[in-house]
Amino acid sequence: MTTQLQTLLLTTLADIRAAQDRVSAVCLRTPLVKLEGAGDGAFELFAKAENLQPIGSFKLRGAYNKISQLSQEQKSRGVITYSSGNHAQGVAFAARAAGTKAVVVMPSNAPEVKRKATEAQGAEIVTVGPASAERQQRAEALAAEHGYVVIPPYDDANIIAGAATCGAEILEDMPDVDLILVPVGGGGLLSGVSAAAKLLKPSVKVVGVEPELAGDAAESFKAGKIIRYTAEQTSRTMADGLRTQSVGALNFMHIQEFVDDIVRVSEDEIVAAMKKLLVNWRLVAEPSGAVTTAAALFKRNELPTFRKSVVVLTGGNLEPSLLKSLL
Repeated sequence: MTTQLQTLLLTTLADIRAAQDRVSAVCLRTPLVKLEGAGDGAFELFAKAENLQPIGSFKLRGAYNKISQLSQEQKSRGVITYSSGNHAQGVAFAARAAGTKAVVVMPSNAPEVKRKATEAQGAEIVTVGPASAERQQRAEALAAEHGYVVIPPYDDANIIAGAATCGAEILEDMPDVDLILVPVGGGGLLSGVSAAAKLLKPSVKVVGVEPELAGDAAESFKAGKIIRYTAEQTSRTMADGLRTQSVGALNFMHIQEFVDDIVRVSEDEIVAAMKKLLVNWRLVAEPSGAVTTAAALFKRNELPTFRKSVVVLTGGNLEPSLLKSLL
């Protein structure tokens, strides 16, 4: 549990409501799509289809909530972020909407489809190695040199509040949900969704999901302290959006306060879930977005008992070659 000082840093319902007002200007209130037949009558499963956002990912929520609150002086300096792809697109989109310059530091192993989409939004791309720490350091150095405002991908109160709007929508649209499954990389979405869910319905269970090959969040949750993986370890998973080497400090406070558990899924289970989403339910999910469906389908014995669950399908920015292989 968090200390009294840490509690003051946690996202509040007022923060989330204010973020909802802001992000409604650009974000879609995504539907809950029933995954017919997924539970074989034992349970009902619904996908929160964030792949339908204008950038194909939930990341627009936090990026816009952050950038829309910048002063004119800050906007005149431009913004910078570090991301493997979806947050990059969110910042680029939000910056263009706000009329400010965006610079994005991306890893060399970022999917080409995400790089091109970020450039199409007008952002300037700076490429570094695969380590998440390396791109953060480069972004902070460029910010110090040029005066850019840093827009963190997850370890930030406004980013968390923006992500929390996704959780608020789930509870508003389905008050009787009893389990929500959320992908976890840096922890921004899990922080926000769990906060919103528990503040609106304390009895709901919230479980994070990550790849076995990038299992730092599950280890951290069990150890009660942040465990850090190397870039070599996290780069093994196909889920590029979940290759963060550790959860953020503010995110971990939220996770400790609001999250019930974190489970891990294999690469084969991720692929199987992607294929089922595509073929059975016509939903395009990138690997990072499919981990929650993988957990619901293949890890039910590790999850709390549930009758109605929502899996957050975080994004659908899938490499064409991978889409072809699934088909």
